Amino acid sequence: MKNMYPKSGRVILHVDMNSFYASVEMAFDPSLKGKPLAIAGNPDERRGIIVTCSYEARSYGVKTTMPLWEAKKLCPNLIIRKPNFDRYRAVSIAMFDLLRRYSKIVEPVSIDEGYVDITDSYELGSPIEIAHLIQKNLVSELDLPSSIGIAPNKFLAKMASDMKKPLGITILRKRDIPRVLWPLDVEEMHGIGKRTAEKLREVNITKIADLAKANEHQLKAMLGINGLRLKERANGIDPRMVDPDSVFDFKSIGNSTTLPRDVSNQQELSKVLAMLAEKVAVRLKRKKVLATTLGITIRYSDRKTVTRSKKLNNPVSSQDELLQIAKVLFFKHWSGEAIRLLGITGSDLVDQNRAVKQLDLFTFENDAKKEPLFDTVSKLKKKFGEHIIEKASDVPTNAKTSEIGTETSFSKDFLQVRKNKNNKNDGK
Repeated sequence: MKNMYPKSGRVILHVDMNSFYASVEMAFDPSLKGKPLAIAGNPDERRGIIVTCSYEARSYGVKTTMPLWEAKKLCPNLIIRKPNFDRYRAVSIAMFDLLRRYSKIVEPVSIDEGYVDITDSYELGSPIEIAHLIQKNLVSELDLPSSIGIAPNKFLAKMASDMKKPLGITILRKRDIPRVLWPLDVEEMHGIGKRTAEKLREVNITKIADLAKANEHQLKAMLGINGLRLKERANGIDPRMVDPDSVFDFKSIGNSTTLPRDVSNQQELSKVLAMLAEKVAVRLKRKKVLATTLGITIRYSDRKTVTRSKKLNNPVSSQDELLQIAKVLFFKHWSGEAIRLLGITGSDLVDQNRAVKQLDLFTFENDAKKEPLFDTVSKLKKKFGEHIIEKASDVPTNAKTSEIGTETSFSKDFLQVRKNKNNKNDGK
C-alpha cells in the first residue's frame, strides 16, 4: 500500500462528526433516530436557542442558533433535549481514542472534530480505505456518523470534510483546487468570516479564485498578515503540521502582589484577593480567553511558599467567579500565619469564542435566561460588525499591567478530563 502514499508530503484526514450533540443523544436513545431532534435550552419556557439539530429537523428549515419558538413553528413535532455536556465529553474522548488506533498523530481541534496524519499508516490500507474504516467503526462502536476529508494538508482536509455531509468522504488534491475550490464564494472558505468577506468584496474579491490571485500588498494593507495567509490557503498552501501535543500547550494569566507588611487579618486578605481577581479578570477578557484551572500562591513572612490549584467544571473569566473560587482555595489552605505575598493565576486557557462551556444544569438554565439578549446582540454584530457591542471590561485600559504567560487560542478544554483523570482537583 506504500505506493498509494506520496513519496514526499503528508496525508491528512479531517474527521468531523455530523450533528454531534444530536447524534450522541440518538446513540443513547435509539427511539430518537429518524425524528426531528434539537438540542436547546429552556424548552419548557420556549425561549432557548437551538444548539444543534438532526438532519431530519434541518429538512424543516430548523437551524443552529434559531430561537426555539421559531423552530417549533417550522416543525411542530420537533423533539427538544437539553444538552448533556458530561455525556458529550465522554463520547468525545472515546471518539479520539478510536482515531488513535490509526495514527498516533491526532490533533483535536474541538469536541467533535480533529486532524489525523496517516502518512505512516500505509500498512493499514490506502488513505481512502482507512477513512472508510474510521467512518465504519465510528458508526459500529459509537453509533455516530461522520464526514472525512482527505488531503495533503490541514486546510484542504477541512475544506474537503465540509463538502459531503452526512457520512461523506472527500479527497481534495492540490491539482483539484482550480476546479473544486476556486469557483466557490469567498465566504465558503474556511477561515473567512462575514466581516472579512465583506472587506474582500469591497475590492471585488468575491470568489476563492479572486483571493488566490489577489494583490499581496492590498491584502496585507486590508487584513494584515492574515490576508497573506488567506491567499496561501486559497492556493492550497498550508505548512501547519498535525500536532498531537498542542492540546497540552497551556498558557496562563495571573497577578500577584507583595504586601507592604505582613498581614494576617482575614478581612484585609480578602480585599487583596478581590483586587487580584479583578486584575486577572480584566486580562482574561482582554485576551478573550477563559480559565479552566485556577491557582493561588501564598508566601508567608518566613518566605515559605504554598501553591494550590483547582480544576474547574466550567471555564471562567469574571471577577466574581474568580474571587469565589480563589477564596475557597485560600481559606482551605491558609495556615492562619502572617502573609507577605498573594497571587491568583488562571491557566489551561480556552478561546472564549470557541470554548465548549462545560455547563451543569444550574448554570445552563441561568445562561438560557440571557439568550434573548444574546440573540439580539448576535444580530447586531452580524449587521454592524463583531465589535459593535463589547463589555466595558473587555475594552483595554491605559493602566500599565504585567501578566504571566501569553495569549492562546484553542477550544480543547474537554480533553483535559483525560489529562487530569488521575489527579486530584486541588492540592497539587
